[in-house]
Amino acid sequence: MDDLPRRGNSLASRDIASLVHPYTNLKTHLTEGPVVMTRGQGIHVYDDTGKEYIEGLAGLWCTSLGFSEKRLVEAATKQMQTLPTYHVFAGKSHEPGIELAERLLALSPVPMSKAFFSSSGSEANDTVIKLAWYYNNARGKPQKKKIISRVRAYHGVTIAAASLTHLPANHRDFDLPLPGILHADCPHYYTQGLPGESEAQFVDRLIANFEALIAREGPETIAAFIAEPVMGAGGVLLPPKGYFERLQPILKKHDILFVADEVICGFGRTGNMFGSQTYDLKPDMITVAKALSSAYLPISALMISEPIWQVMVEASARIGTFGHGYTYSAHPVAAAVSIETLKIYEERDILGHVRKVSPRFLAALRKFADHPLIGEADGVGLIGAIQLVRDKKTRTLFEPTLTVAQYFAKRSQEHGLIVRGLYGDRVALCPPLIITEPQIDELFRRFAAALDDTAAMVREKGLSPAA
Repeated sequence: MDDLPRRGNSLASRDIASLVHPYTNLKTHLTEGPVVMTRGQGIHVYDDTGKEYIEGLAGLWCTSLGFSEKRLVEAATKQMQTLPTYHVFAGKSHEPGIELAERLLALSPVPMSKAFFSSSGSEANDTVIKLAWYYNNARGKPQKKKIISRVRAYHGVTIAAASLTHLPANHRDFDLPLPGILHADCPHYYTQGLPGESEAQFVDRLIANFEALIAREGPETIAAFIAEPVMGAGGVLLPPKGYFERLQPILKKHDILFVADEVICGFGRTGNMFGSQTYDLKPDMITVAKALSSAYLPISALMISEPIWQVMVEASARIGTFGHGYTYSAHPVAAAVSIETLKIYEERDILGHVRKVSPRFLAALRKFADHPLIGEADGVGLIGAIQLVRDKKTRTLFEPTLTVAQYFAKRSQEHGLIVRGLYGDRVALCPPLIITEPQIDELFRRFAAALDDTAAMVREKGLSPAA
């Protein structure tokens, strides 16, 4: 391993020799090597050289309580000493699983009947597809199987969930999406609106296209529609005004289940406990993960409405069992950590804190909209993004091969801030929910430094309109 690059110490060489990294240019990684994180404290993480970073994406949109919450460590330790593992197959159960389900159902933005647990948002959304099929088979509607997602949606990376996802890298060379997965228009007015088209007219067009999609495919063939309240990994895309209000009655009219993917938006991120409350959504199923345990242990949940549950009960009686589940469904240690996470949200009024600091976060973010390199800067709660553009007047983006957003993310990292450069030249921010107002100010100071570096690079390469 002596010929491998080293960053900090031998951990970098060991990484390159042994570990496959998701969402990484694997060839570039062989020469650049990893940034090896060794510890965390509050909203900060530290690499193996001792360098400090503000984790501006809360890990992967998920470490809501920061990187040093002792109560979660203690909850895991206590449960490990009591019942370190057990399953919920064949009628078995345990107290952490029961209590977590009760707490989740009590928090749900709309009435839900049952909670089903797995280990990731991908698994939860994979289960959504299986339940939609199961539900309609049990109702005597075997043709009603297609699922509608949206362009630039992100719902996971299993074969089925990655089919719901609509980002080029998630499909290319993976032979995805699967048949029967449909994708409606991306509801991002800034990049998808036509010249001269108002936001209201944009919504009119989206709704007309959605209804045309249903008519073309046949409503009798469509089982469900899945949507993130705010589209996360697709670029932090906020829904246009009136979009969901117009969409939901169409789903009801055609007996199409509505699934809210709250994997990123859930548990305070948008300024309400759920994004469904922020945008007045009335889903039939809800998926959650990430902030459910503040990402301290892998866990996700699917909340299921009573009508779906009743059909599941009758189908399992006819078949003899409900033939779905994961070894780690409702894992007791992950459940115990999640219970403690939900307790902390309530006891510390994390939601109130988000509402207190969010105006400062959003105001600082939106100021960047005046920058010549930024076409849009917006967010909700404690999640937001900027849109990097080559030409503000025409809303022209940079060529994808230039990877300008990724360059911005690398410069941010050099300035001690971790952000995410996303598809379509979007740069996302999603800090831990515990961030304070002074920390927000420092976050944006580092963000501005990275923007200065990126603007300089654009000028040097002659990529700006002024050049």
